[in-house]
Amino acid sequence: MKILNTDICIIGAGSGGLSVAAGARAFGSSVVLIEKDKMGGDCLNAGCVPSKAFIAAAKKAYAYKGAKGFGVSYIKPEVDFAKVQTYVKNVIAGIAPHDSVERFEGLGVKVIKGEGRFIDEKTVEANGIRIKARRFIIATGSRPAIPPIAGLKGIKYFTNENIFDLKVLPTHLIIIGAGSIGIELAQAFNRLGAKVSVIEKFNALAKDDEELTKIALENIRSEGVKIYEKTDIENIKQKNDEIIVSIAANDKQNSKAQSIKGSHLLLAAGRAPNIKGLELEKANVEFDKNGIITNQGLRTSNKKVFAIGDVIHGLQFTHVAGYQASLIVKNAVFGLPIKQNNDIIPWVTYCEPEIANVGLSESVAKQRYGNGVKIVRWEFKDNDRARAMQETKGLVKLIIVKNGRILGAGIVGVGAGELISLFSYAIANKQKASSLVNFIAPYPTYSEIARRVGVESYKEKLENPWIKRYTKLISLLP
Repeated sequence: MKILNTDICIIGAGSGGLSVAAGARAFGSSVVLIEKDKMGGDCLNAGCVPSKAFIAAAKKAYAYKGAKGFGVSYIKPEVDFAKVQTYVKNVIAGIAPHDSVERFEGLGVKVIKGEGRFIDEKTVEANGIRIKARRFIIATGSRPAIPPIAGLKGIKYFTNENIFDLKVLPTHLIIIGAGSIGIELAQAFNRLGAKVSVIEKFNALAKDDEELTKIALENIRSEGVKIYEKTDIENIKQKNDEIIVSIAANDKQNSKAQSIKGSHLLLAAGRAPNIKGLELEKANVEFDKNGIITNQGLRTSNKKVFAIGDVIHGLQFTHVAGYQASLIVKNAVFGLPIKQNNDIIPWVTYCEPEIANVGLSESVAKQRYGNGVKIVRWEFKDNDRARAMQETKGLVKLIIVKNGRILGAGIVGVGAGELISLFSYAIANKQKASSLVNFIAPYPTYSEIARRVGVESYKEKLENPWIKRYTKLISLLP
């Protein structure tokens, strides 16, 4: 059997694995990359890229709804759903060369197509080749979790992995799960013309700030999406081409059973780590149902093995895997100590209006700092650009401590995913709210909101009687 010796062996060619491979090669390390499926992983082929392309198409289809307020009228557009899906595939195809085998082989990476598994603590086997490395990186990502629902077995259902292969627009799409994937696709399918019902055991978008999600969910419901929160699914049946989901509110005072009948079923009830087949026991790598267990330096119980991305405990976002990959390169190539900091990581839900967060939430900040936490808010309706564009549904929420240092920020509103980067930069560099005043935003832009919320953080100081006395004294000077 062929044996390869290398500096770094990576299992998984998704966002995290590819970033480690490219970074390590840039500094001269030898790299073996193993991938059993498609290069680019879930993000390129079934996640971030196709979903955002799909959402963009849905936004175009829905644009006519708001035109009348501008004095413009036009008829409801026709949606060719098959062509929408073709557009999604074309977007993926346009990005795919950047993640391709050819590109990485051109960088000097040895790419092995096959399933990687550990033979022992120092060896991985894939496609008949054994690899011994100084460092192993597990970056196998995650897959859709399939909930244990009575009757689900035997029912035809979709997940994010195959929903973008659907060629016919559903008459009534039932979505199980109201996290970011479920809510984003619910709004998009509804805008393209499908009736949509979403069922959630807990609160919709429960991982985001409730004050922010309330604004977004109100808008999504107003567009026609039916959202059943705090609802249990008793069973699922299929009769001919009709899917019947029996539900009941898990509030004991309001637990009346009812049925939802739909044409298609989409499961968006969370993610499960891709650890099956890795034979982690042979490598002495500890794991549980939530994924591989690592320390803050992303090292597993085997000191030669690191893990990043969705396959480990923690936040499951593409940019998190990229951030962790950069840390791994520092350690694996340069031997520098690393420690990930989740307090600087932003995340976005791409519904409309968008929801974006970074740093500590209000509840976590108060747990850590108690009464020393201050919340500053500024609404989109008070921004001139938002008024001109009729995009006034929104709020910026800044979480700071008494000395003014920014702990976290949350935004709901148009372009929230872009605006959050300014706050992300401020938090990563341990800046105070005053720093948001020290830049000039062009007028009229949404970015003025960031400056305005900085000004708002000063309000209490301006009410200080000593400041008022001082300004009065200055006014008396010649």
